[in-house]
Amino acid sequence: MDLVQMFTDKYQKETTPEVTVGDTVRVHIRVKEGSRERIQVFEGTVIAKKHGGIAETFTVRRVSYGVGVEKVFPLHAPSVEKIETVRRGKVRRAKLYYLRDRVGKRAKVKERV
Repeated sequence: MDLVQMFTDKYQKETTPEVTVGDTVRVHIRVKEGSRERIQVFEGTVIAKKHGGIAETFTVRRVSYGVGVEKVFPLHAPSVEKIETVRRGKVRRAKLYYLRDRVGKRAKVKERV
């Protein structure tokens, strides 16, 4: 177990942002296209968090041009540059998969005060 712990400590980020289900976040991803590299921003609502430790992931959902888009981001990936929390959401579920069936105002998450 000591070998596994050394591996996870080596690749884990020192400071992880506080990302909870229901939050609206802005994720900055480093995208490599050929020889060039740029930062792409993906903003949406966190609908799920899975696993733990170095394998921790979170799913972000947004509606783009009338089509629902979901992306799964590893929390400790080097390609994830930074994660900004735009607003905090007040939810009573661990997974918000029910938002997939909702459109418009019904798909909004209440803000935590």
